[in-house]
Amino acid sequence: MDSEEFRQWSRTVADWGADYRAGLRERPVRAQTKPGDIIRQIADAAPEAGEAMEAIFADFERIIPDGLTHWQHPRFFAYFPANAAPVSVIADYLVTSVAAQCMLWQTSPAATELETRVVDWLRQAMGLPDGFSGVIQDSASTATLAAVLVMREKALGWKGNSEGLAAHKAVRVYASKQVHTSIDRAIWIAGIGEANLVRIPTKGPLNGMDPEALDAAIKADLAAGHIPAGVIACTGGTSIGACDPIRDVAAVVKAHGIYLHVDAAWAGSAMICPEFRMLWDGVEEADSIVFNPHKWLGANFDCSVQFIKSPEDQVRTLAIQPEYLKTHGHDGIINYSEWSVPLGRRFRALKLWFLMRYHGLEGLRTMIRNHVAWSEELAERLSKEPDFEIVSAPVLSLFSFRHTGGADADQHNIALTNAINDDGRIYLTQTRVDGRIAIRFQAGQFEMTRDDADTAFTVITEIARAMK
Repeated sequence: MDSEEFRQWSRTVADWGADYRAGLRERPVRAQTKPGDIIRQIADAAPEAGEAMEAIFADFERIIPDGLTHWQHPRFFAYFPANAAPVSVIADYLVTSVAAQCMLWQTSPAATELETRVVDWLRQAMGLPDGFSGVIQDSASTATLAAVLVMREKALGWKGNSEGLAAHKAVRVYASKQVHTSIDRAIWIAGIGEANLVRIPTKGPLNGMDPEALDAAIKADLAAGHIPAGVIACTGGTSIGACDPIRDVAAVVKAHGIYLHVDAAWAGSAMICPEFRMLWDGVEEADSIVFNPHKWLGANFDCSVQFIKSPEDQVRTLAIQPEYLKTHGHDGIINYSEWSVPLGRRFRALKLWFLMRYHGLEGLRTMIRNHVAWSEELAERLSKEPDFEIVSAPVLSLFSFRHTGGADADQHNIALTNAINDDGRIYLTQTRVDGRIAIRFQAGQFEMTRDDADTAFTVITEIARAMK
C-alpha cells in the first residue's frame, strides 16, 4: 500500500467509524447472530494473491458489524463498560500510526516520560498521597498478577523465582468471595494454587471482608506452618459492587507484615469524585492499587493503571536485563517493561493525555456523577413496581434486582434476562447473590443519557409484564 492509498483508506475508515458511532442507537446492543453465522461467510483459507481494498472493506461492512456486540452503545448496561471516548480513539489512531514499541525509555522516550506524568495526574485526581508511583498495564488481570508475584517473592525472601515454590512451605493469599476471578487466575499462574487462596467471610451492607475473620485465618495459617503472603481487597466487586473495609483490613495486614493489593478495577474511576472516596477509606495503606481507565473513565481498551508504593520491589520481582535491553550512559531512567509481565508495551499514555486534557477532570466527574444518579433513580423506580425487588442496593452505578414470577425463580429471571437482551434495546447480565439468580444493571457508557435509563425502565417492565 503506497502513501496515497494509505491516506485514502485512513480517511475512509475514520469516516466509517464516525458514522458507526452516530448510528449506534439504531442498532441492537447485543449481536443478534447465531453461532456459526459469521464463520460461514469467511473463506476457509487465506488467498494466495492479494485482493483489492475495495473488496476487503466491502466484506467487512457486510459481515462484521452485525456480528458485534456494541460496547459503545449508550444502552450497554451489562458487565462493566469498556468505554472509548472519541478523543481517546483519535489518540489511538496516532498510536497505531506511529506504531512504537515502548518497552524501554530508549525505544520511545516520549512514551515513558508521558506515562510518568499522566499516571501522576491520575494519582493526584484520585486523592492518593505522594508515596505512590504508577505504571500503565494492559489490564487489571496483569496488574493483579504482578502484585501477587511481588507478595509471593517478599514472603519467600526473594527466593521464589530462583528456587521455585516446591522448595518452600505453602504460600497463602487471602481474599473474600466477592473478588474478581482474575485473582484466582493470578494465584494459578503464580504457582500458589487455588487451595492456598483463603476465602474470608464477608459482612455488612457493602458485603466487605470481615477483618476479624482475616486475622484469625492468618494466625491459623501461621500456627499450621504456612507462609502468609498477602491480602487482595476489592472496592466495587464485579458481581454486586462489594467494598472491603480497607482501613480495617490494612490494620490486620500491617500487624502481620504482609502485602496488601486493592482491586478497584471498575470503581477506581469514581475516586476522582471526592464524595465517593469513603468506599476505599484507608487505601493509602495499600502496597498496590489497580484501576481501569478503560472501564468507566473513557480511555479505550486496553489501559489499566497500577499504583505502587515500592516500585523497587516490583522491579526486583519482574526485571530481567540481558545486554540487549540495557540503556548505557543514562542513569536513573525508568524502563516500564521492568514493572510489567510482558516485555512489549504499547503507547497507552497518549490516550490518557488526550482524554484528560479534552474533557478535564470536572467533565469526567460530571459523567460519573450522572451515571450514579441515574442508576439510583432506576433502582428506586423498579423498587416501586409490582413483583420487582432490589437484591443489592446501588453501589455507585451498580445494583441488582429480581422479578418474582413462575415456579422456578432462577429460571424465570434467566428467561427475563434473555428476553430483554433478545429485544435488543438494552443489554443486561445476570449474577448470583446468596446462591440465587439476580439481574445486574450498571450505568457507565460514556455517551449515556437519562433518556437511556428511562428506556431501560420501559424495556425491563414491559417484558416482565409480558412474561407473567
